[in-house]
Amino acid sequence: MKLVYFAWVRERVGKTDEDVEVPEGIGTVADLVRWLKGRGEEYEYAFENEGIVRAAIDHVHVKPGASIAGAREIAFFPPMTGG
Repeated sequence: MKLVYFAWVRERVGKTDEDVEVPEGIGTVADLVRWLKGRGEEYEYAFENEGIVRAAIDHVHVKPGASIAGAREIAFFPPMTGG
């Protein structure tokens, strides 16, 4: 599965994207975030406030409880502002 990081999430993780093999038992976006946080300080820092980081599965915005089954790409980004 491809993970893509945007804005300050990318800066904190230290990469724009990566291909990962998600372990069994990781079924939702929230599960994936918790797993990522265990991969190192940079991920812990990027996802320190899980409630504000947004996710999209295959270019569709989703909530943390969304299933990642069959996903090709999951993108993570901070809340967007603007006008």
